Amino acid sequence: MPKNAPLAGQVAVVTGAARGVGAELARALAARGATVALVGLEPKELERSAAECGGNPGGVGWWEADVTDLDAMRAVAEEVTARFGRVDIVVANAGIAIGGSFLDSDPAAFQRVIEVNLLGSTTTARAFLPALIASRGYLLQIASLAAMTPAPLMTAYCASKSGVEAFAHALRGEVANQGVRVGVGYLSWTDTDMVRGADEDEVMREMRASLPWPTNRTYPLAPAVQRIADGIARRSVHVYAQGWLRSYQLIRGQIPLVLGRVAPLQLRKLEPRLRETAAARRGLVGRGGAADEEARAAREVPSSG
Repeated sequence: MPKNAPLAGQVAVVTGAARGVGAELARALAARGATVALVGLEPKELERSAAECGGNPGGVGWWEADVTDLDAMRAVAEEVTARFGRVDIVVANAGIAIGGSFLDSDPAAFQRVIEVNLLGSTTTARAFLPALIASRGYLLQIASLAAMTPAPLMTAYCASKSGVEAFAHALRGEVANQGVRVGVGYLSWTDTDMVRGADEDEVMREMRASLPWPTNRTYPLAPAVQRIADGIARRSVHVYAQGWLRSYQLIRGQIPLVLGRVAPLQLRKLEPRLRETAAARRGLVGRGGAADEEARAAREVPSSG
């Protein structure tokens, strides 16, 4: 274990831990001495991610569960607590996305983004708060630049991330007297399967490239996650995966006004291509989105017994 292990003896749960931010964060927390419990939908990826957290004397485990299923998440909370004795940190990270115009989006996919990103976060909190109250622990809700910058062609994602930000801020006041701290984590475009999946869409990639610097860059995963881990160690109210996001808090009230003027100009140029390619972007984005669709399809298959 590292000499300076600020999380030694603490048990951290990370949802959406099969890949991307969740998997990298689990590794980072384990490296800082935490016992980690990974939660997600992809057993093989979860097992691989858990193995990469190996060498931690505190232990590591993984659980397959849909964050929108309250019974399943309560069962995970009970099993994690029984196995490790406590839960000190919960990171509500699981998230999916779609892109494209609202009217062209698949209603079921749109709804699923809200279910996973927003309701999945509230379900995670509901399942684990009793354990966090017992340990006087810390809940970190992963939000996004999308909570501060409501961008066109991202209506579902922006709505869900604005929602989880508001939820976490409201919850903070409710649970403070019970010893629980609540934080919100913000990330800009970070090099994950979700972002790479979105960039496979030429029109969406061009739209993002037209955003002003520094919002049009894709940032490396590892440094972003280390900043999140730093915030977890401090139990911060706000955690910024990219340092410049802090300054956006000061101007966020003006951003929708600016976008309302600038975005229509760019969308006017892209509109014909958006219409031509609308059918190609009706599903969830990236391998994580594909895993969610596969898991839902498997649950909907009737039993042969």
